Amino acid sequence: MPLIRVLVVEDEPLAAEAHAVYVGRLAGFELVGTAGTGQDAFRQVVAAASAGTPIDLVLMDMNLPDSHGLDVSRRIRAAGLATDIIAITAVRDLENVRGAIAAGVVQYLIKPFTYSTFATKLSSYRDFRAELNGQASVVTQSGVDHAFASLRAPTDIARPKGVANSTLDSLVAYLQAHAAPVSASELMEPLGLSRVTARRYLEYLADKGLVLRAPRYGTPGRPENEYRWKSAG
Repeated sequence: MPLIRVLVVEDEPLAAEAHAVYVGRLAGFELVGTAGTGQDAFRQVVAAASAGTPIDLVLMDMNLPDSHGLDVSRRIRAAGLATDIIAITAVRDLENVRGAIAAGVVQYLIKPFTYSTFATKLSSYRDFRAELNGQASVVTQSGVDHAFASLRAPTDIARPKGVANSTLDSLVAYLQAHAAPVSASELMEPLGLSRVTARRYLEYLADKGLVLRAPRYGTPGRPENEYRWKSAG
């Protein structure tokens, strides 16, 4: 499956850099640029489409120095460009959320957020694209239902006590970098975790739908599960 081409639109340089780094850490995505204004964002989307290398996804800040992110989103839609948009904003009022839905925004990510939350949203979007791309030219009802269910991947599983963002991010990065499934005991040495702690984090990610969990057969001793980062493939 081709990489998902991403444009980060954010006027705060540190936030833009952080989002760019986050995109680079996610399998299946490719950062193609950043924009600090709505005008620059629209220009880049149009230019990429004209060059035959369209931008698939825009991570759109809502409060830009020259315009509102929703206005930029509407301009993209009005131009007939098939670019998806994820809103990234600290704005929480219902009017903006409704406006984002009306403008065709596929996800709404509220600042501040951790890398794991960012990864959850984009992974859900990646699965959504994979489901749609796997459909025939004429889709079925179940196919559409499966695709939209990907966008609603569970993200509100209660976090177990003692689960720290830094450790969670390290574990997610490790799983994304290793295609082969791993057990909790195999994470002890590379991440410096106890088996019990590693298993708690892995089970949390599995319950959130980010990690595939399966029993491991053919090993001595008591049975254990193995875990693999859920990819779009």
